[in-house]
Amino acid sequence: MLDLHRLRALHAVHVHGSVAAAAAALGYTPSAVSQQIGKLERETGAVLLERDGRGVRLTAEALHLAGVARELLAVVERAETELEERRGVPAGRLTIAAFPSAARGLLPGVLAELAARHPALDARLSEVDPHLSVDLVARGAVDLAVAHDWDIAPLPAPAGVEQAVIGDDLCDLLVPAAHPFAGRTAVRRAELGGQRWICQPPGRVCHDWLLRTLRAAGHEPEVVHQADENPTLVALVAAGLGIALIPRLGRGPLPEGVVEVPLDPLPVRRLYALWRTGAARRPAIAETVRALQERWPNAAAHPPG
Repeated sequence: MLDLHRLRALHAVHVHGSVAAAAAALGYTPSAVSQQIGKLERETGAVLLERDGRGVRLTAEALHLAGVARELLAVVERAETELEERRGVPAGRLTIAAFPSAARGLLPGVLAELAARHPALDARLSEVDPHLSVDLVARGAVDLAVAHDWDIAPLPAPAGVEQAVIGDDLCDLLVPAAHPFAGRTAVRRAELGGQRWICQPPGRVCHDWLLRTLRAAGHEPEVVHQADENPTLVALVAAGLGIALIPRLGRGPLPEGVVEVPLDPLPVRRLYALWRTGAARRPAIAETVRALQERWPNAAAHPPG
């Protein structure tokens, strides 16, 4: 008989694309995931993973088993949802994916509240970029995602995924203290030509928004420095190396040498909670969404500059 834990490991590799990423999502070590898949290979008598450069790829037999695993895990999820719904109390494991600034600025308080109010609930957080987390929910790799979109880049809504608005996160232009924009009450987008920009890498929602917005205003942005994390972007601004557009959520107080200037109109990104259709019947999902929405006003409060 096939072991569900081993099938779950194979399914995670299929969804996340590598043994290391699957291990991180499952809370295991890469060695433990490899051992689970090795045992599954011995059980089935089939080779499931093959070397592909520095990574691995699933064989045809593995892809078949991953599909079977998806169906079995969906059955297990429905059973767990029904049991939890009958009890009416949030319980069991709840996997949450959130983009970095939400994981830093919103989720700690939410997770602490859930742990205090519902000791039978085992909520587990992973940092995941928003353009990836929606697909992870759709595939059943995580139970709940906190993602965001911008006015010109709407969040994709795949079939089988529901969502609820958490709130709107305002964004400000951050400039060095000696910059000509410092001290201005507002800066129009038409004035942003010729600036040296500090931004997240291509493929990230914030980067795509910046390029599309400035090009719509007639400017080709010169991105001179790229970094994944907002604190790094702020540090580069503090060093006088350029300007950046940074959302307020999770930003924290600004260091000396950095000045906040509002853009006109003010950029806004909207945060969402996403889950698979029907999962809202699960008390753990409903309670987590409630906590996210109730804690949002405090998390979104303007940090001291």
